[in-house]
Amino acid sequence: MNTTAVQPVSISARSSLIRLSLVRGLLAIAWALAFAAAHDTLNAVALTLLIAYPLIDAVSSAIDWLAVPEGSERRVTALNGTLSTLAAIALGIAGTAGGVAAILAVFGSWATISGAAQLAVGLYRRGPTLGRQWPTLISGGLSFLVGAVYVAQATAPSPSLDVLSVYATGGGIFFIAQAALLVWKSRSQRTTGQV
Repeated sequence: MNTTAVQPVSISARSSLIRLSLVRGLLAIAWALAFAAAHDTLNAVALTLLIAYPLIDAVSSAIDWLAVPEGSERRVTALNGTLSTLAAIALGIAGTAGGVAAILAVFGSWATISGAAQLAVGLYRRGPTLGRQWPTLISGGLSFLVGAVYVAQATAPSPSLDVLSVYATGGGIFFIAQAALLVWKSRSQRTTGQV
């Protein structure tokens, strides 16, 4: 992929991306802890958490969309936010009408599509300003693969939602790692005189 056509990212956009990645990572880990404690029975708390997780992604995508310049990256970010909103609605329906298997199938489908979008954004952002984007690329790739596994597990005799806390924890760690790498990249550019 040719990254030379990507518009340069301003310092304020980079700072916004650092904050967004850090907050998103911390929210994912907090969600994982809450869901691990609440998902044994598919009650209102567990269902609310299930709906909230893709909504966190949708809000994050909207914030990210506002921070990036026009172009392919912005369109992918908008698409991801829209899909995450639709996933929240679908999870609400699956949780009230379909049960564990339906929830796992919806979550897995969303994770697969969202992972592909994350991979695309990571590829667009690779370059001298935002670095190599390894945490974003690895996280997107894993989300894509794990989502497909969840869809397959939904058809198993005894599907379980235990895996969703692991998924969110992994995503949270990768977002925090991306924030840390962006901070390191920003500091190293300041010491070398690059903007």
